[in-house]
Amino acid sequence: MQHRELGNSGVEVSEIGFGAWVVGTDWWGDRSDEQAVGMVADALDAGVTYVDTGDVYGHGDSEEIVGRAIADRRDEVTLATKIGYDFYNNPQAGHGELPKELDREYLQTAFERSLDRLGTDHVDLLQLHNANVDDVTPEVRDLLREWKDDGRVRALGWALGPSIGWLAEGDAAVEYEEFDAVQTVFNLFEQQPGRHFVDAIRETGSDTSVIARVPHSSGLLNEQVTPDTVLGDGDHRSHRPEEWYETGWEKVETIRFLEDPDHAGRDRTMAQAAIRWLLAHDEVASVTPTFRDGDDVAAWSAASDVPALSADEYDRLEELYARNFDVDRDDGMDVLRTSVGGEDIEAAGLDKRAASY
Repeated sequence: MQHRELGNSGVEVSEIGFGAWVVGTDWWGDRSDEQAVGMVADALDAGVTYVDTGDVYGHGDSEEIVGRAIADRRDEVTLATKIGYDFYNNPQAGHGELPKELDREYLQTAFERSLDRLGTDHVDLLQLHNANVDDVTPEVRDLLREWKDDGRVRALGWALGPSIGWLAEGDAAVEYEEFDAVQTVFNLFEQQPGRHFVDAIRETGSDTSVIARVPHSSGLLNEQVTPDTVLGDGDHRSHRPEEWYETGWEKVETIRFLEDPDHAGRDRTMAQAAIRWLLAHDEVASVTPTFRDGDDVAAWSAASDVPALSADEYDRLEELYARNFDVDRDDGMDVLRTSVGGEDIEAAGLDKRAASY
C-alpha cells in the first residue's frame, strides 16, 4: 500500500481508504455490528490506514463501530469524520437529506460527541459535510482553525454531495487556506466536478488534495451491477435512473482493454483499473471505494500495487471520454443542483443545469 499527503498538512493517507458509510447503515447491505467491525479490521490488515466516517452515518452508529474497530490500533489509523448535519433534532426520511447546521455552538457539540463515539481525543481529518458555501462563514473557519491549533484536528476538509451543492463549495475548499482536502464523487464515467477541481488546484497552486469517492460509479466499474442485477428499494444505488445503467454497461465494453494483461503487464481487474485511473492524478490523495465485504477489501486495496495506467491507456481514455465512450444517448443524469442555483456550473462551462426539485 502506497501513501500520499493531504495538501501540505503532514497527514498521510493510504491511497485506498475505507469509506465507513457502509457500516452503521443498511444502504449497502445488511451486516451485524460484529461483521462491520470485522470489515474495518480486514481493511487495516490489508494495509488501508485511512478510515473515513461521518457522524450522520447511522446517526452515530458508524462512528461507534469504527471506534470499536480501531480501539487497539489507533496509532495505525489516519482517522477522518464529518459534521454538519443535524440528525439529533430531525428524523431521517429514507435516503433524503437532513437539515444542515453550522452554528458554532452546534458544531462544538457535534464534534465533541463524535470524539466520544470514536473513543479518541483527536481526528486526523475533520470535514464539513456537504456544507453550503454561503454557510461557511469566517466564524466557522475561525472555529476550525481553533481546533487545528489545539491539536484536536490535524487537517481540515470539505466533503461534497453529488446533487446537493458541489461546484462553488469545492472551489471554496481549493481557495480557502484552511482546507487540506476536498472530497467528491469522481470516477471514469463521472469526471465532473473532479476534473474541475484538479484543474483548479493545478492552476492556482493550491495545497488542497482531492479525496475521490464512488470510484466505481455505483457498481458499473466494479461490475457489481449488471443487466441481471435487481436493486432493492433500500439499496443506495437504486436512485440512479435505468438509463444510467443501460448506457453505463455500453461504456464498460469500450474500456475492456484496461483489464487486458497485454496492456497492463499482468492481471488487473476493471475495478482496480478504475482506481488506478484516479491515482494517475497527483492531486488525488486517496480513493474510497464502497466496500461491501471482505472480498471487496482484499481486491480493491490491492489496487495501490497493481500496474499503473500507461500513457497510452490514459490518452485512450481521454479520447473516449471526449466522445462519451461512443454512446450517443441520454443517461438520465444531467441534472445536478448547486448551492448558488447553477450559475457557477454555467460559468465553469459544465454541461449541467440546476435541478427543479
